[in-house]
Amino acid sequence: MEAHELTGETFSRTHGDPPLLLTARRLADLVLATLLVVLLAPLLIAIAVAICLDSPGSPLFRQRRIGHREREFTVLKFRSMRPNADPKGHREYVTALINHDGAAPDGGGKNLYKLVVDDRITRVGRWIRKWSLDELPQLLNVIAGDMTLVGPRPAIPYEVDKYPAWYLRRFEVKPGLTGLWQVSGRNERTYEEMVRLDIEYAERRSLLLDLSILARTPWTVVSRRGAS
Repeated sequence: MEAHELTGETFSRTHGDPPLLLTARRLADLVLATLLVVLLAPLLIAIAVAICLDSPGSPLFRQRRIGHREREFTVLKFRSMRPNADPKGHREYVTALINHDGAAPDGGGKNLYKLVVDDRITRVGRWIRKWSLDELPQLLNVIAGDMTLVGPRPAIPYEVDKYPAWYLRRFEVKPGLTGLWQVSGRNERTYEEMVRLDIEYAERRSLLLDLSILARTPWTVVSRRGAS
C-alpha cells in the first residue's frame, strides 16, 4: 500500500473491549449468523440457481478486502457481474470520490458509492443488488470470524491505498454485514461522511447501538433508503 499522509485531524484511540464482552459478541455472531443461514437456505439456493441460469460462472464472487487492524481477508458475495469483469472503472470512480470528497463523475450530482451505470452487472445481479441480497453470503464470513454482524463496511485494497491516515481509524473494529453508515442514508452520503460514521461507530460501539442498527436494517433494505 501507498504511504498515508497525516492530516491535522486526530482521533482518540478506542480501548479494547473486555474479554467477556468479546466472547459474548462472538457467540452472538455465531448463533445469529448460523440461524440466518439455515432459515434463508431456500432463498440462498434460489439466488445461486438464478445466477447460474443468467450467466456462466460460479454464483459466488470472492474478493480481497481490508478488515480489522488492516488485515486482508476474502469476502464472499453473490456474483452480480459478468465473470472476469474489469474493476478499472470502479477503481477510478472510488478514487474520484475519495479525492474530491463529493459526487464522482457520472454520479448525476449525487454522492453515490456505486456506479450509476455499470454495464458489468447482469440482469439477476441488478435485482439482487437492488435488495442487498448479494451481501448474504457474508454470513459465512461472520461465522468464520472475519466479519461481525454490525461494523464498518470492509474496504477494497485499492481504496485503502488512497486513504488519508485518519481514515484508518475505521479498521479498529471488525467489518460488519450492516453498520451505522448503512442505516444512515448509505449512498446519499459522501465517502468522507461514510468514513466518519464508521469511526463514530468504532468510538461508540455498544450492545445497545448494535441492537439499534440491527433493528433498523430490515426497514433500510425494504425501503431501499439511500440505495443507488
